[in-house]
Order: sequence, then structure tokens, then C-alpha cells
Amino acid sequence: MKVSKEVWNLFQKHLGYNDEEMKLFRENPRNEDVLSKTNALMNKTIVAEVVESHGCNSQHKVGDKFYFDGAGNLITKLCPKRICIFALSPLQLGIFAANELLYAGTDPNEMRFKRTGCFDVGVKCGGWGHIVMELSVKEREKLDK
Repeated sequence: MKVSKEVWNLFQKHLGYNDEEMKLFRENPRNEDVLSKTNALMNKTIVAEVVESHGCNSQHKVGDKFYFDGAGNLITKLCPKRICIFALSPLQLGIFAANELLYAGTDPNEMRFKRTGCFDVGVKCGGWGHIVMELSVKEREKLDK
């Protein structure tokens, strides 16, 4: 799909690119493909739900949810007040994979390996606690929070 001049200009302003940088950006055909799918992506919310928790120092419990917009930005107003950085960091690969599936026109909820956990191994293995999270992608208006 072709991206309009207005969208290119908006994106240049959004990223703060000068004309030379924007020329480089536009020369990469993948960038136009991604920009052409931005509306579909922005209508999605990526949810990471805690499905197992034991000994978590940050007190994350089963049922806690971390919400991200389609671009992978944490939507803090929908999340618990405290969020462990060690819970967030392993989510980056799953969110990246969900984005790539969306760009490819595939349902990201069909991802085979959609669970991840914090890297703390739990008390039985010499750590403190551990949580497991499962990713899903929802339509923006179908959030249950």
C-alpha cells in the first residue's frame, strides 16, 4: 500500500528527522510497508497476563496484566502501580514477534510460544521468586479493564 505524502511528513516530524535522514528512511522499502499498516497496529493492544507467580518480590500475582499499545509502548495507566523491570525485559521478544506477525498479515494470537517469565529462577533454584506471563493481542475496544 502506498503511503501518502502527509503521512511521510507527519512521521518525519514525529521522529525529528532532517531531510537527509528522511531520505534514508524512505529509501528502505520495509519502512513504507510498516507505515502502511500503522492504523491496523494502533487498533491493537498487547496484553501480558501473569499466569503463574510464586515468591515475587514486586508482588505480581496471577491475573495481573501489563498493557502495551500496538507499537510496544507500555500503557502505564492500565498497569499495576509497581512493575518489575525483570518482568518487562523478557516481554520484548514476544511483543516484537507479535508486531512482525501483524505486519505479515498473520494473527499474532496464533503464536506458538507466547509464554515467558522473569529471569529470577525462584527459591528452589537459588533465586527469590518467579512469574510466568502469557501474551495476547486484542482489539483496542475489547479490553477487559
